[in-house]
Amino acid sequence: MARIAVIGAGMGAMAAAARLAVAGHRVAVYERTGTYGGALRRVERDGFSFDTGPGLLPLPAVWRDLFVKTGKEPLESCVELVQVDPSSRHVFADGTEVSLPNASRAGVVAALDEALGSTAARRWGDFLVRARETWDRTRRPLLEEPLWPNWKVLAEREPYPAVPHKRLLRTRRAGTLAEVGAWELRDARLAALLESHALAYGLDPRTAPANTAVLPYMEYAFGVWYVRGGGLRELARAVYERCLARRVEFHFGAEVTEIAEKDGRVAGVQLADGAVAEAEFVVAGVAPGVLDRLCGGSAVRGDGEVPQQHGGASRLTVLLALRGGRPEGTAHRTVVHAPDREAELEALFGPAAGLPARPTVTVLRPEDPALVPDTDHEAVTLTSVVPAGSEADTEEHAGRLVEAAERAVPGLRDRLLWHEVRAPADVAADTGVAGGAVPVPALAGAGGRLLHPANGTRVGGLFTVGGWSHPGGGLPHAGMSGALVAGLIVEGPEFRGSQ
Repeated sequence: MARIAVIGAGMGAMAAAARLAVAGHRVAVYERTGTYGGALRRVERDGFSFDTGPGLLPLPAVWRDLFVKTGKEPLESCVELVQVDPSSRHVFADGTEVSLPNASRAGVVAALDEALGSTAARRWGDFLVRARETWDRTRRPLLEEPLWPNWKVLAEREPYPAVPHKRLLRTRRAGTLAEVGAWELRDARLAALLESHALAYGLDPRTAPANTAVLPYMEYAFGVWYVRGGGLRELARAVYERCLARRVEFHFGAEVTEIAEKDGRVAGVQLADGAVAEAEFVVAGVAPGVLDRLCGGSAVRGDGEVPQQHGGASRLTVLLALRGGRPEGTAHRTVVHAPDREAELEALFGPAAGLPARPTVTVLRPEDPALVPDTDHEAVTLTSVVPAGSEADTEEHAGRLVEAAERAVPGLRDRLLWHEVRAPADVAADTGVAGGAVPVPALAGAGGRLLHPANGTRVGGLFTVGGWSHPGGGLPHAGMSGALVAGLIVEGPEFRGSQ
């Protein structure tokens, strides 16, 4: 039985802690803030309640597996997990609308056929077949296995089976997601639908590799889910309580200032108050750049390893308390697409990155009595991608989000009781990441710039977990990072992932 110190109480860190405790280790979690969950936070005011992090859960099997492996109570006995149907409603720039059913390729194709025509529907259906092949090729190395030592193989290969495209007497294959949309889908609305999945993670579809196609595939194949009774913060609560049930110790308001080493191996952690906690293993779920500082400034990554990812986009979120109940039949999620896609992307990712004048906005309107004081009110969340570290006038940009959202929620301003804005600085305060940057999922190709560092380090006994290490950002990926770290500690370097 080893003593294990976990730095941070994010979702990946808690997933590792629970698994390690079940394996018989003594696990203590040190969290610099006053609560658990990382980006999964909650704002409560006047009887209203809002998620401030992700609002929907893709690939819930990852968290079901955690609960199966750490106790007798399945996930569904701890939270009320419900499929969202339709999975999304899309309002395009030309006014066309479509609602896409959850976890049904045939249903999605049928909905697109009715809204956009048979040609568009057929092209999207063919795209999903190629996206599935991409998923099959990348699922294990990018989600279920520790990062390969020869990770450059993943960096050099584009696994998306793009169809040949003839242009100026040359045959080319799509190398970016934007090229997939332009060359294979050939419909501005389908391109917007495709690219919205990349944009939601802060990726520029013009530079994101073609295998970013796995992101929409995951949603349409496995569905998206919501935790009724308080939102995804309830998932964080359930994981925290599972950790407590397995005797994981939590220390809140406990900032780690140093990782102690002895003879090239971790020996424990030192806290801001001077206390030292001895440990044979340290699992660090920390922001980029922090790990080296905690190790006295020495690099924990060796030459030839995937470098630590930096930068990334952030999110601006507007919480709306509305008078009037949620109309029956309202979609849980509506994506209002920007009128000028290229202008939005250039504003976000161009040389002078800033806030777009007319952004793409995601509108979340959960059917959940726990979020409102009574049935005569509604809690609505608006989210848009913004550059990390943005300090522009957030109230002005919040007004742009509300204006865009009125295309999906007529009369929105007239129903408004109050609103709160969550800017990148708030994300930074919750997660500790400079500029409030949000990590992206690991993706192949692109020269390895969208891979994340391995969970092991050159320091013996030191492992990394969470969105800034393999397999990257997103709730499913956080859960998998916890499983990988636990496997590497329990089984050693020979661990090869779930079977």
